[in-house]
Amino acid sequence: MSTQANKPLTIVATIKAKPEHVEQVKTELLKLTAASQDDQGCIQYDLHQENANSNGFVVYEIWENNDCLQQHVQSPHFQNYVQVTDGMVDEFVVTEMTVIS
Repeated sequence: MSTQANKPLTIVATIKAKPEHVEQVKTELLKLTAASQDDQGCIQYDLHQENANSNGFVVYEIWENNDCLQQHVQSPHFQNYVQVTDGMVDEFVVTEMTVIS
């Protein structure tokens, strides 16, 4: 096992809403953020909207470990977000990282 296994897991999720669905996606992301902040193992969960391109969102998350992240992904509020925004998003990219300094 690497030493990174005991470190918190950082997630940066980049979401590009289709222009005609920006407000709907934003509303659902706000709901998801509020619910996710109470998830077990959630250290930080912040939603950002791009200043120059309002259809761009970034979610910055820190989880105690991968198990907590996986519980979040399986949670009813995350699954609801995926279902409700189906077809409204052009891009959804998740980058997993571990702090090194």
